Amino acid sequence: MAEALFRPLTPDWEMQKTWADGRRSAVAAAEFIKPNDRLTSFERLEIYNKQYWFRLFDCFYDDLPGLRALLGENKFRALCKAYLTANQSRSFALRNLCDRLVGFLEEHPELTAPKTEVALEMARFEWAQIVAFDEGARRVLGSDDLLDAPPEQLRLGLQPYVTLLQLNHALDEYLAAVRKRDNDILRGEASNAVSSAPKVSRKRRLPPPRREVLHLAVHRLDNQLYYKRMEPEAFAILSGLRDGLTVADACERAILASSRKADWAREIQQWFSVWAQLGWFCRPS
Repeated sequence: MAEALFRPLTPDWEMQKTWADGRRSAVAAAEFIKPNDRLTSFERLEIYNKQYWFRLFDCFYDDLPGLRALLGENKFRALCKAYLTANQSRSFALRNLCDRLVGFLEEHPELTAPKTEVALEMARFEWAQIVAFDEGARRVLGSDDLLDAPPEQLRLGLQPYVTLLQLNHALDEYLAAVRKRDNDILRGEASNAVSSAPKVSRKRRLPPPRREVLHLAVHRLDNQLYYKRMEPEAFAILSGLRDGLTVADACERAILASSRKADWAREIQQWFSVWAQLGWFCRPS
């Protein structure tokens, strides 16, 4: 049954007529699916095969609006089919559907060419949002916990739902534009439904994401998704903490790598205050 579900549909969105071993699929289906007075064994099995693929395609469209806008409908659909063919379901949760997408795109750059670089970044960005939305949380460290050890000994972990990303394109702006465009289309279609004849919605083409080195933390707060831009030095400190450095070592490494002059004690104090208020710190695993 699983083999039947996972087999890709034909270009006409039908179940394949030939089974994996070369037999007719109708013959194979009759071995484990009964016909009824309306449908043959093949037709009954085809319903499940179609709905498996249609449901997963729906999830791709919901989870990856930015990647879809970047690649266009035809290229995105081909990518979905190639990925699902190579990566069969192994989780009970649809949330995990795209967990292998970044690695898959790295192995198959032809699926996103000539936009491979920005497509990879978008895939990482959108997967980070899935993680931020429903990844587990650990006990937040309070001010008393942070005062337990001096900075040269103190190690802090980051909440599992926080993802740090360094990007080369302003994908936060681009994704906001994609969502605004899609919401405008949805509102227009809702208005047409209660007015005269419906109008065909045409998605306006968005300008490509502009190049900009971007440091982002993708996270959640009060069950809402956010992505926060930050200074390179702040990003470096958090990356060091995530990698197991002490607070003192993470701060020192970030300052030494910086080319700008600043009142580092004041800035770092402000950053840590904000991060603590957001609840990002937990004990390192």
